Amino acid sequence: MKALLIWPIMPNSFWSYQETIDLAGLRATNPPLGLITVAAMLPSNWEIRLSDRNVRLETDADWQWCDIIIISAMIIQKQDFSDLIQKGKKLGKKVAVGGPFATSVPEFALELGADYLILDEGECTIPMFLEAIEKGEEKGIFRATEKPDITQTPLPRFDLLELDAYIAMTIQFSRGCPFQCEFCDIINLFGRKPRTKTPAQILAELEVLYQMGWWRYVFIVDDNFIGNKRNAKIFLKELIPWMEKRNYPFRLLTEASLNLAEDDELIELMVKAGFVQVFMGIETPDVQSLVGINKEQNTRSSLVASCHKITKAGLQIMSGFILGFDHEKPGAGKRIQEFIEETNIPQAHLSLLQALPNTTMWTRLQKEGRLMDSVGKYFTSQKSLMNFVPTRPTTEIVREFIDAFWNLYEPLPYLKRTFRHFMMMEGWQAKYQRNLTKAEWNFLMAIFWRQGVLRSTRFVFWWQLIVMAWRKYDLLYDYLIALGAGEHFFKFRHEVKVQLEIELAELQQQEQQNKTIDLQLEAVS
Repeated sequence: MKALLIWPIMPNSFWSYQETIDLAGLRATNPPLGLITVAAMLPSNWEIRLSDRNVRLETDADWQWCDIIIISAMIIQKQDFSDLIQKGKKLGKKVAVGGPFATSVPEFALELGADYLILDEGECTIPMFLEAIEKGEEKGIFRATEKPDITQTPLPRFDLLELDAYIAMTIQFSRGCPFQCEFCDIINLFGRKPRTKTPAQILAELEVLYQMGWWRYVFIVDDNFIGNKRNAKIFLKELIPWMEKRNYPFRLLTEASLNLAEDDELIELMVKAGFVQVFMGIETPDVQSLVGINKEQNTRSSLVASCHKITKAGLQIMSGFILGFDHEKPGAGKRIQEFIEETNIPQAHLSLLQALPNTTMWTRLQKEGRLMDSVGKYFTSQKSLMNFVPTRPTTEIVREFIDAFWNLYEPLPYLKRTFRHFMMMEGWQAKYQRNLTKAEWNFLMAIFWRQGVLRSTRFVFWWQLIVMAWRKYDLLYDYLIALGAGEHFFKFRHEVKVQLEIELAELQQQEQQNKTIDLQLEAVS
């Protein structure tokens, strides 16, 4: 069997960092870890080609060569996912799909004619799919009722990747999260009992990357790295000597819940293992909203104090914030801005609330008759309106969002906030010993030129750079990378503003038409 594995195009969004990767001469942020793991599960006698369409488009020859297309996608990749299924069917190829989008909304792929739906977690459903292929079955939907033991997950096929195209490589330590946030689909996809790989597995994956010459960022893509704190600590205690022996070849990134601040040992272990950044879902500083979405783990202690503690220990925080929760009070956008300024968080993932398919929130809103279109063109992007009727006027919420997103990514406030964030760091720092690549030098030169020469930020930029080099030299590289990340947001905020204003105008026009029709009907009656 000849299989072409395809990762669809990722539209420009908060996570694409398009302007940043363009400056660095790269093509994408992260590789498709799911697909290269699936590749490792396929029979050894299959011929496999991988196409990450964010890096390089597959050729006509690739389509002619293959017997079957295997596509994985997230909801934000909906458009290209759709186009690829239709192209495969038009060319007479068998099409198999999987990943979070197909698992959450299987009817979408079915309506487009996908032959095989490999849903849920591949360790369980890939064998079902292969058995069906072996039997000559032309179609099939493969689902699992149980969660797999990921200590049996094979080592991903990193050899299929064009390593130099990416900002960071990806690995996975755990799946699942113990919390029950109403809007989150992670517990639907992976369950509430976090399952972890063994330390030996993860170290083997890191060793492969190290031997391949990848000595840069590694993103541990767990939705909550500390969901199983006990196993996380066991892994970190083995990771630390491994990293020390190799002079810390990787800067590690991950996602974790804010209750990390409650565990001093865990914070220290993460820092000493080489973690430099952690994404945290803070969502909102409004306690009433947090309780309403069942995110009470963020209400146990001061959010500001928790953030400061983690930052001071040496971890850069990236955070998620959301506007549009039920019973949210006016001015929520302004309060989020003030919180971000107080905590000095550089990169704040601010978005409008959207109900994800089959989450607790989705089910509740559906019962209440408030759910609208589920997967519109920009769904799960900052460029999409809410897909439900909120409890306060949509226009009010969206205007707050546009203002907040715009203000957060004004170049000068971003520059100052990033500086304050790194100056807060007092913890131990790893000494990374490697030479910068040509792409990294070009990227740093581009930052110097834009922020230190072209913009009015120039005087602040050079003063802060001198202070950082003098007082926090070990953090200088990560500080400059954070400034470079800002380049994406400085540009992307324009796209967000324009698109949301278009959608808002369309919504208001529709509301006015509906009001006119209601008045006409009332007059007739």
